[in-house]
Amino acid sequence: MIDHIGYPVSDLAASRAFYEQALAPLGISVIMEVTEEMTGGHGAHLGLGRDGNPFFWIGSGKPAATGVHLAFAAPDRAAVDAVHAAALAAGGRDNGAPGLRPDYHPNYYGAFILDPDGNNIEAVFHGAEAS
Repeated sequence: MIDHIGYPVSDLAASRAFYEQALAPLGISVIMEVTEEMTGGHGAHLGLGRDGNPFFWIGSGKPAATGVHLAFAAPDRAAVDAVHAAALAAGGRDNGAPGLRPDYHPNYYGAFILDPDGNNIEAVFHGAEAS
């Protein structure tokens, strides 16, 4: 089980604005800020999460040379749709519209968006929709 994940971004303010809007449909927001002074000159960092748990971190610095793929669990298909729409409205680029991905498994419903640094952000729901 992963406790938290983080990676550097090229523009912390732009990425903050993107992730705050894109992840709002999942109840995820900035809940912790660490300044450059607090890290002793090792960059500023933002902890996003919910219920007081910062499980997703972004920080100032040089982004990785290759893109990161990070999937956020959604409670239903409507939330996947909402994350995709919010991420596009926040300036993300479509990398796969919401829909079933039966090659993964019959109920895999996901959407993919590229963040400001080109990282592949996904919202996914694994359950069957209620009829």
